[in-house]
Amino acid sequence: MKDNNLSKKIFIQSIILTILLTAVIASMITIILMNNSNKLSAITNKLSAIQQIIDKDYLGDIDENKVLDETVKGYVAGLGDEYSEYFTKEELDEYKTNNIEGQYVGVGLYIVQDTQKNAIRVLAPIKGSPAEAAGIISGDYIVKIDDQSFTGDQITEASNKMKGQEGTKVKIQVLRGNETKDFEVERKNVRVNPIESDIYENNIGYIKISTFDEGCSKEFKEKLDDLKSKNIQSLIIDLRNNGGGIVDEATAIADLFTDKDSTLLITKDKSGNEDITYAENDKDIDVPIIVLTNENTASASEILAGALKDNNVAKIVGTTTFGKGVIQELLTMNDGSGLKLTTNEYYTPNRNKINKVGIEPDEKVELPDEYKNVLAVPKEQDTQLNKAIDLLKK
Repeated sequence: MKDNNLSKKIFIQSIILTILLTAVIASMITIILMNNSNKLSAITNKLSAIQQIIDKDYLGDIDENKVLDETVKGYVAGLGDEYSEYFTKEELDEYKTNNIEGQYVGVGLYIVQDTQKNAIRVLAPIKGSPAEAAGIISGDYIVKIDDQSFTGDQITEASNKMKGQEGTKVKIQVLRGNETKDFEVERKNVRVNPIESDIYENNIGYIKISTFDEGCSKEFKEKLDDLKSKNIQSLIIDLRNNGGGIVDEATAIADLFTDKDSTLLITKDKSGNEDITYAENDKDIDVPIIVLTNENTASASEILAGALKDNNVAKIVGTTTFGKGVIQELLTMNDGSGLKLTTNEYYTPNRNKINKVGIEPDEKVELPDEYKNVLAVPKEQDTQLNKAIDLLKK
């Protein structure tokens, strides 16, 4: 009899506990929904008030679709994140074509938003591009395009403005130091060729990566195999002026130089959840390695430099990298529009922060002042490259 009473008591307590938990969860969900509802109501009320004033007093015509797009753009811009942005359907289609396929019709510039100056800075012209031929160099600030002024938060619009039909020309005004320079550049089909290789004295191999486009790691492996067949004894990987690209391409290259199961990259999301990328293969080559970096080495380039440095397979020579340590996801909405949103931050294998910090070199070496903003530095004047060569000779 006692056992039956005890069982009933436990059963009743379980029911009461379940009811209490359900009530707590329901209350939490209600609070969350109310908070979201309050936020939406505040936005709706504000827009409704503005719309009433516009409908009553605005003199011009109203393009409702444009108003909606600009409203959403403003909401995303209000995040204050220079890498997050909203695309209309047309803008998203163009973005995918020009940023994923690795070629486009334009002038051939890597550009970045300088948030301190709210300006558009040239990371580097693509080698062999119309922009390089015209004389635009790293460090230039784009002021106007076809007589239209642009600020840093208009980087997407500026990028699109420089693209267009092959054979047409675009006027680009830049600020170089205190001097304004004007260029007229003919748009061409620009194909990014990210990999260059060479061999220096003492069987020192050299590979330069300009960007991490799709297929970059495969091409890198081909160049590396070619250098191995020529019996290189050490290697220089040049990541200067490399603005980044596809993260998986960078980690695939890091995999060639690290032991199997080595940590290559740590990413964290908003909730603190971690995703760790490990090396999947044994080392492809085991020789002394130096990575060249500068202030334009950014994003995926910093991932590769950090992975090799923290796994003690490479030394860094040059200057501190750019410091872009966040990852964006490209989301497509039901109506074809899109949202590029910063969702993860990445860290080096030793959990060193990259964003807004950059990667410090083991050997800090500056280029001569007259070559700091020059893409192709003559070898005899390239103090960073020559320092790497000297270190590998020892």
